[in-house]
Amino acid sequence: MIDRVTAIASFCLAACTVPSESSLATPDEVPSRPNVILVMADDLGWGDTGYNGHPVLQTPHLDALSREGLRFDRFYAGSSVCSPTRGSCLTGRHPYRYGVTTANRGHLREDEVSLAEVLGDAGYATGHFGKWHLGTLSPDYSGKGPGRRPEENYCTPGMAGFDTWFSTEFAVATWDPYAPENSHTGKRPYDTRALYWENGRNVQGPLAGCDSKLIVDRALPFFEDAVDAGRPFFAVVWFHAPHEPVVGGPEYRALYPDATPDEQHYYAVVTALDEQVGRLRTKLAELGVERDTMLWFCSDNGPEGNPGPVRRRRGSAGPYRGRKRSLYEGGVRVPGLVTWPARFGAPRAIAAPCVTSDYFPTILAAAGIEHTSDGRAYDGVDLMPLLDGEREGRPRPIGFEFGKQATLVGERFKLVHNTAKKRPRSDNGTVPFAEFELYDVIADPGETEDVAARHPDVVETMRAELARWQASR
Repeated sequence: MIDRVTAIASFCLAACTVPSESSLATPDEVPSRPNVILVMADDLGWGDTGYNGHPVLQTPHLDALSREGLRFDRFYAGSSVCSPTRGSCLTGRHPYRYGVTTANRGHLREDEVSLAEVLGDAGYATGHFGKWHLGTLSPDYSGKGPGRRPEENYCTPGMAGFDTWFSTEFAVATWDPYAPENSHTGKRPYDTRALYWENGRNVQGPLAGCDSKLIVDRALPFFEDAVDAGRPFFAVVWFHAPHEPVVGGPEYRALYPDATPDEQHYYAVVTALDEQVGRLRTKLAELGVERDTMLWFCSDNGPEGNPGPVRRRRGSAGPYRGRKRSLYEGGVRVPGLVTWPARFGAPRAIAAPCVTSDYFPTILAAAGIEHTSDGRAYDGVDLMPLLDGEREGRPRPIGFEFGKQATLVGERFKLVHNTAKKRPRSDNGTVPFAEFELYDVIADPGETEDVAARHPDVVETMRAELARWQASR
C-alpha cells in the first residue's frame, strides 16, 4: 500500500506559507516575535548523544533539552556534507537550487534570500557565530588554497544579512586552534588568516582553549545587547565540534578514563559542546527571555569515518546505515531538538520526517512574517502546525541529492537512486542491477532489506516524484 505522502499526485514546490489564525496563539500567550537560535554541531552522528542511547558520552544539557522540548525522531540534515546543509538552513531551499552542492565549493549567491535578511528587515538583531562554510571570508585569501577561488567565492555572513559575526571559513581545531600542531590546513603553511574573522577583520589571536567556548563567548554579549535594546534576536551558533581536527581539552578527556586516547578526544569535544549549550540556556534564563526563545539543535550531517570509526573519528550513526557523504539514513538522519517554552508546552516526540530546509518557512511563520517567494521554489515546509500538535506528518516528501546519489523520503517509504553503486557481475553477465532501491524506514529503519520488488507501484510513484523534483531545480 502506498503511504499517504508518497501517493501525492504531484510534487508541489510552493512558496513559504504564513501561519493561519488557528495555528497562532494570542499575543497574551506567546511573544509575537520570538528570539530564534539555530545551534548546529559539525559531524555529530545520530547516536552521539546520551538521549539517543550512547553508552558512554555525557551530554546532560542536550539530554535535558530532549526531555523539556520537542524531540525529532526523524530529523534530516539537508545534505550529507556540511556546506550544503548550512545553506539549506538559511534559504529553505535544496543545495542544488542555490549552487553549494558540496563542501568548499561555491558560495551563497547574492540573489539568494537568507533567513537573516528577512528577519533583519523585520527588526531582528542578527548574529552569526562559528563555522560559516558558505564562502570565503576574504576576497584574496582562503585557507583551502587558491583552488578555492577566494575572489569568485567571497561571501561573508555580513553579506548574507548578519549584523554581527564571529566566524571561520571552515573547520578549525576544537582545542587551542592557533597551535600550529592543530592546523586544519594540512601540509600548507600555517596561517592564522585561516581561522577567525570578526565583522570583516581577521582575528590574529592567539585564542586558546575550547573552541566551542570561544564561539559562545561572542554569542552571549550579542544576546545581552539585543535584549537591552528591546529587539528580538536571531542567532546562528554553528560549532566546529566534533569535526576534525578533533582535539579534546585535558579536563574533558579526564571524564572518560576508561576510553582509548582516540575515544577520549572525541568524547571530550562533544561534552565540551554540550556544556556550551548549557551556557546558552543559562544566559537566556538570566536575561529573562528563555520562555520567549525558539532554540533549535541539530547536526549538519552524519559522523565522519568510512566505513566506520577510525582514529579520532569515533562518531556513531546509531542503528542507521551509512555515514557522512552517504544518503542512507546514517549520513543524513541527525539529532534534532527544538524548545520554545511559551508556545510548545508539554514535551513530546515528533515522528514525522523533518529537514533543515524547514527552518526558513517555520521560523517566519512563528514570527508572523509574510514572505513573498518572488517565483523561487522552496523545499522546506512550515512545521508550526506539526509542532503545535495540530497535524501529523508533512505535506510532501523530502528530496535529497548528493553526487551520484538521490533519494526521496516519505512518511513510510524511502526511494534510493544510487548510480555510484557497483553493478553486480556473473559469468554470463545476466544478473540484473537494481537501479532503484526501496526501504520501509518505519519497519526497517536500518535499511537492511530492499523491498522494491514487493511494492512496484510505490517505486513507480516515487520515481516520478523524484524526477519531477529534480527537473524543478
